[in-house]
Amino acid sequence: MYNNKVSICGVDTSKLPVLKEAEKEKLLREVKNGSDSARQELINGNLRLVLSVIQRFTGRGENLDDLFQVGCIGLMKAIDNFDISQNVRFSTYAVPMIIGEIRRYLRDNNAIRVSRSIKDTAYKAMQAKERLAAKTQRDPTVQEIAKELDIPTEDVVIALESVVNPISLYDPVYSDGGDTIYVLDQVGDNNDDNNWLDEIALKEAIKGLSPREKNILQLRFMQGKTQMEVSKEIGISQAQVSRLEKGALEKIKN
Repeated sequence: MYNNKVSICGVDTSKLPVLKEAEKEKLLREVKNGSDSARQELINGNLRLVLSVIQRFTGRGENLDDLFQVGCIGLMKAIDNFDISQNVRFSTYAVPMIIGEIRRYLRDNNAIRVSRSIKDTAYKAMQAKERLAAKTQRDPTVQEIAKELDIPTEDVVIALESVVNPISLYDPVYSDGGDTIYVLDQVGDNNDDNNWLDEIALKEAIKGLSPREKNILQLRFMQGKTQMEVSKEIGISQAQVSRLEKGALEKIKN
């Protein structure tokens, strides 16, 4: 992604600087002493690190510029909170910070609004999943994640499902020779047969009504007019409108 000339947020990624570990350590010490210029240089020297992280989140339909900006926020938090007294490489500390910031952004900007408690559970479940995967060298089961967090399996399932990006009913599933199958085509309804039979029966019942009865039902239920408004429009009393309406509905029911 950053080996070629790619522009993200107006930044030519092919020209991004790369800092050596000694340079990072020197700049980090200067940052702790309050140097703004060292902080800026350290940010610029680690933008490639941000780019390498956001590659993990491509393919989700998210805007790369947005992810890059969020990743930079995580980088700045890592710079401000890094403890130079610890024997840890800066990148080792920064990567989880950047990933966490991006995941929070994706979680909080999900198209479906989810409660904060469920989002927090989902975040913890994803962290537990990564820990278990690194430990066992395989994808952990939902039961293993639940055990790791000491919470019910159902809570893990609900939480993880809540942060999955929704799909459109018009997203293509398969295409062969121009005949595209959409998600909508694969959504079933156990009442489909009954629905179209009921619709045919309803149309036949309406055909049996008088023109005045059809007109009253049209005005009342399609145009949302009151019985008083209908009576004024067709020139009969409200009582007659009420009687004709009830009679027409009874005919349809029968």
